[in-house]
Amino acid sequence: MAIKIYKPTSNGRRNSSVIDYKAVLTDTKPEKSLCVRIKKSGGRNHHGVTTVRFRGGGYRKIYRVIDFRRDKDGVAGKVMSIEYDPNRNCFISLIQYSDGEKRYILAPEGLKPGMTIESGSTIEAKVGNCLPLYAIPVGVEIHNIEMNAGQGGKLVRTAGGVARLMAKEGDWATIILPSGEMRVIRKECRATVGQLSNSDYQNVSIGKAGRSRHMGLRPHVRGKAQNPVAHPMGGGEGRSNGGRHPCSPTGVPAKGGKTRNPRKVTNNRIIRRRKNNRGIQLVL
Repeated sequence: MAIKIYKPTSNGRRNSSVIDYKAVLTDTKPEKSLCVRIKKSGGRNHHGVTTVRFRGGGYRKIYRVIDFRRDKDGVAGKVMSIEYDPNRNCFISLIQYSDGEKRYILAPEGLKPGMTIESGSTIEAKVGNCLPLYAIPVGVEIHNIEMNAGQGGKLVRTAGGVARLMAKEGDWATIILPSGEMRVIRKECRATVGQLSNSDYQNVSIGKAGRSRHMGLRPHVRGKAQNPVAHPMGGGEGRSNGGRHPCSPTGVPAKGGKTRNPRKVTNNRIIRRRKNNRGIQLVL
């Protein structure tokens, strides 16, 4: 996959780049039976209160229903196309099963139209196939990992994302996530083999503010640039330096403070945090 850089015909074009989709995608129109209209919320809940800041506007999107469960066992599916999805940064693939049903899945690297994929516990661990962790050999790269059996994939769903199955012991399997975090998951949970597509997404430069607005992202305002009534770090005579540790408008620490709920059951399944004691990010 290649990143396309245009000639600097304007200041916005000078620093921007895009993915060359023509070299990867095989279809431009989505499957209508798997599309749903979604209403924009602008980051607001049902009370109209902003719960996620700096969202709003943007181009209208059609949601593609993705099969994260991959629970259609014993039925082979043929890859019909590789498509773009405006709701996520990795590509998706349209699968038509032998019984006529069509589903969208997250497209891994190496998956091409005409290939066949399957789901189940007795199939081969090849790219695109979905298996329980107990049926996947140790050392295989995986994505779209379940945290609870039958729940559907929750972990490693972004462009270029890949985790690795490190060990299996008893009823648990140990995996290393892209962040470097090591955690254990029940062996009955499913995962898909391979690395997700569009790994060059992280190298794309947006280039101009208008392109962010097309994506539904509004300007991010610094806390210390706001008034005291709007942010705990706001106010001050002249240019202040915040006056306290960085935090959100509700006082939640933004850098280094503990925000995880100790009562969450997933905390005791983490063997190693995503960062070591020196604050250096761990890589695979």
